[in-house]
Amino acid sequence: MRQFLDRVFNAVGYLAGIFMVGTLLAVLTSIAGRLVPALDLPGADAYAGYCMACSAFLALAPTLRRGEHIRVTLLLNLLPHTPRKTLDILCHVVAIGIAGALAWYSVRLVAQSREFFDISTGLDATPLWIPQLGMALGTSLLVLAFAGDLILLLRGEALRDESSDNEPVRVE
Repeated sequence: MRQFLDRVFNAVGYLAGIFMVGTLLAVLTSIAGRLVPALDLPGADAYAGYCMACSAFLALAPTLRRGEHIRVTLLLNLLPHTPRKTLDILCHVVAIGIAGALAWYSVRLVAQSREFFDISTGLDATPLWIPQLGMALGTSLLVLAFAGDLILLLRGEALRDESSDNEPVRVE
């Protein structure tokens, strides 16, 4: 199951990269539209924002899984093994709660935007549930990534080993 989730997280990471390129293309299109009015794309600035938001939220879970999120370990490193493990587990439970609330409200926002036919106020008049999908999917996958890491911690496994390219290892 963990290998399947890692493949999903990697695929979503690539999708986040595609949205990052989409941000670049939307910005370049907006610039070109100002220089050459025939190339003007109404709402290019809004599309750049949508792509940037999708990229950021979709990258959350793969970044967590690779151990690339900023993590303050000053207190953890000072503690002996058992209290350190307990605090790490507690932090993951709290993170699941916070990310879960964000995911819940993100999914709810998508549903409400769709139900009320909410559209952007710019020239593009994009149905807002479409760009909001990236946030809902990204936060939901973040909860799944935190839950997977919590399971590893509860089983006594390290989340990743710095010496072996972030592969999970067993800690005795």
